[in-house]
This record gives sequence, C-alpha cells and structure tokens, in this order.
Amino acid sequence: MELYELSIHEALEGLRSRQFSSVKLTQAVLERIAQIEPKTQAYLCVAQEQALSSAEEADRRRAAGADATLLGIPLAIKDIICTEGIPTTCGSRILQGFVPPYDATVIRKLRQAGAVILGKTNTDEFAMGSSTENSGYFTSHNPWDLERVPGGSSGGSAAAVCANECLGALGSDTGGSIRQPASLCGIAGLKPTYGRVSRYGVVAYASSLDQVGTLGKDVRDNALLLQVIAGHDPEDSTSADKAVPDYQASLLPDLKGITLGVPHEFFGEGIQTEVEQSIRQALDVMRSLGACIIEVSLPHTRYSLPVYYLISTAEASANLARYDGIRYGATDEQAREIWEAYRRTREEGFGAEVKRRIMLGTYALSAGYYDAYYLKAQKARTLIKQDYDRAFQECQALITPTTPTPAFRIGEKVNDPLAMYMEDICTLSLNLSGNCGISIPCGFVNGLPVGLQILGNAFDEVTILHVAHAYEQATAWHLQKPAL
Repeated sequence: MELYELSIHEALEGLRSRQFSSVKLTQAVLERIAQIEPKTQAYLCVAQEQALSSAEEADRRRAAGADATLLGIPLAIKDIICTEGIPTTCGSRILQGFVPPYDATVIRKLRQAGAVILGKTNTDEFAMGSSTENSGYFTSHNPWDLERVPGGSSGGSAAAVCANECLGALGSDTGGSIRQPASLCGIAGLKPTYGRVSRYGVVAYASSLDQVGTLGKDVRDNALLLQVIAGHDPEDSTSADKAVPDYQASLLPDLKGITLGVPHEFFGEGIQTEVEQSIRQALDVMRSLGACIIEVSLPHTRYSLPVYYLISTAEASANLARYDGIRYGATDEQAREIWEAYRRTREEGFGAEVKRRIMLGTYALSAGYYDAYYLKAQKARTLIKQDYDRAFQECQALITPTTPTPAFRIGEKVNDPLAMYMEDICTLSLNLSGNCGISIPCGFVNGLPVGLQILGNAFDEVTILHVAHAYEQATAWHLQKPAL
C-alpha cells in the first residue's frame, strides 16, 4: 500500500511507530496530487512549501515527545474557510488573490492538533451549488468517472479524499454540501449539528444553515476530525456551549438496542429504483446487527426545497452585500464613481448562480413580499424541525438515501436550475432542522457509488457515528477505490 492510500488512523499508527515521517507522508501525498490533479482538478491552490514546512515541524514535535491528535496528518481545506497565508477565494473571481490575515477557528484547531494543510479545494462559488460546475475557475471531476460531477459544493474536498490526494478534508454543509458529494464520490462525510463547530472565519453563505464538517476515507477518520474541530468558540455567537464527547468511544461494532426510523417521504417519486434497493439492502444489514427498524413520517419534508431556497437566498443577499471591491478582493479600477465601481465589480466578479440567488433573496426580503415569502418559509421551517423532534421520540436515528441518483454527467443539469436543486432533496431538511447527519457508501449503480444517509438528533453525533461505523465494519463498500 502506498502512503497516500492510508486512512488518517492508519497513518497515525505508522507515524507513532516511526515507520515513516510526516515529511515522507506529505511528500507522497504531494506527489499524488501532481500525478492525479490534471484529471480530478480537486484543488484551487496547493500550498506545497507551507505543507512541507508544517510536516517538518510535526516531525520535530513528535521527536520531542509530542503526540497531538492529528500530528503530521496532511489534510485539504474547502476554499471558503480562511487560512492565514494561503489564498481563500470561495471559488469566486470576486475574491481572486485574497489571502486572509488570520485562520478560521477550525484551522487554528487543526494546526494546534498538528495537522498539515495541503491547500484549498475547489467549490461552487460561495458554496452555492451541487456539482462544482458553479466554481468561478473550473469544474472538478468525479474520480469514479471523470466525465461526471463529484457533487457540491464541497466537490473538491470529496474528490481529493476519494482520489487519495489527501488523507481527509474539511468541507461545509448548508443544504447537503458535504453529504451529497460524499455520496457521489463513495466516501464518508459528516455534517455536525448547527453550533457544534465554530463558523468563525468561514465565509458566510446562509448564516442560519452553514456548518463546517468533515470528509474522510472511513467513519473513524470523520470521528477523529470532528473531535479536533468541535467545541464552543466565543468568537462565534452561534457556537453552542456544550461538552464534546469522546467520538472514538462511540464506534461500536453492533446495533443492539438501537431503533432506526425509515421516513417514507424519502422513498417516493424521484428516487432511482436501484438507489432505493441499495438502501433497503443496507437496512437488512443493520437489522442483522441488532437494530430495530420502524417506519416514521416527516410530513413537512415536501416543503424543504422551497423553504430552503427562500431562507438561504435571503441570507445570501445580505451576506454577499459586503463584496463591493472597496476593502478586499477584485475591483474595477476603470470606474469613475463609487456606484459604478460597485455595479461593475459585482457584475464581473459574481457568477450566474450567485447572481440568481442574490436576486431571489433580495426579492423575498423586499417590501410587500417579506411576509408572503421569507416569514412564511420560517414558519414552515419550524414545522420541519418539529417533525424531526417527534421522530426522535420513537427512534435514535433515521435512515434515508443521501442523493436520489448517483453522479450525473458534467453539463447535464447546468442549464436547468430546478433539476440541479432537486439533487439536494434528501439533504435539505436536515439543515433546516439544525440536526446532524452522515453519508457513507452502501453500494454501486452502474459502477457509481450510492450513499446511505444517517440522520441524528441535535448534538447526538455519537449515535450516527455508532450506526455508521457498525454498518461500515459489516460491509466493504468503503474499501473500494476508483482506478485512476
């Protein structure tokens, strides 16, 4: 096995036993990036010098007796998370060349834990998309089929993990942007509860929905990464002041005593037959591990799509108003007065999808329409949250498909916004409720991965990690890798 093929926990064992150094591990991954990147285009920026310098520092720390949680582990970071000294563009031309003067809280925690930052991964512009085709720079490719999308908006992170261009990665999830690409790329991706992980230094799309999460080669790697980045942060007013449990201790091999709910609303029209079959087969495996399977209902799920696209675009229209070309990022230097500078900078700097969402959100918040759209959406959001609360009185976790279909072809849906929005139909409601969820591989359809989604109650990542790990250990889907 090549060093770049190792999982995080396997690499940590090798580093601790002195089988190899962090420098050697990081060099192996950087060489893999150089070899594979022309095919996947997962990275917007590779910080080779900084990565090797961090790896050298990790080796010095280990030689001095340190054993931090992620000491010497090379990771990739979605390019909406601020990294001091490394460009952060949010996949947008309007932030081309912007280098943050500080680290986001999650990056600071990774550095303290000894992680090596390899670079920044491609994303749909400002995390608005489901395929990375909305990136202002280029489209990433799915390692299982280079003519297909890796998902989005954390498509670059998912493709990098899948293609062994990093050992793990951070992404963000506003409406499914970790779980959906994890599903399409056949890896494990975790969206924590809203407030579990600090958003300080994470460029905002929709502030009441955004949540930083993890992508890894298996469930244990996600638990390791979450252990490091979770916790209260006084710099983030939405960060929850709750104790962080030992996620490694939750990785048990069976499901005895666990009741799993299957919401029938997630198995209706639009879900590909072969995808549903894979989920049903996964339920049989969970039943054999001791789980009790019951049917539940989330009746307001059908409103998730319109509710999400009203609330998220309204918040985006406010958050993206700060990009004016005056303080940072791109600017139009030909403008003769300030309003012309604003207009030209935003017209040239924002892509079509970002402009579409800004306009939708501005309309929903405008005089005469606020009550009819935004306020009504917030009321429906409350009903969606109440559905989850009732369901978790009957069971500890919910099982659904992550995506209605496997990965689609590049260009197939780019001119049909509604068809693209429907790709997140299974993931949106979780962000509206604020609960946690994870996607893990559970099969293949025509050679493309299928994702199983496990949804948990607020701040109960322990349970979804337990269920995901038990299923993963009973199957071998996570061990299958694309031939690149």
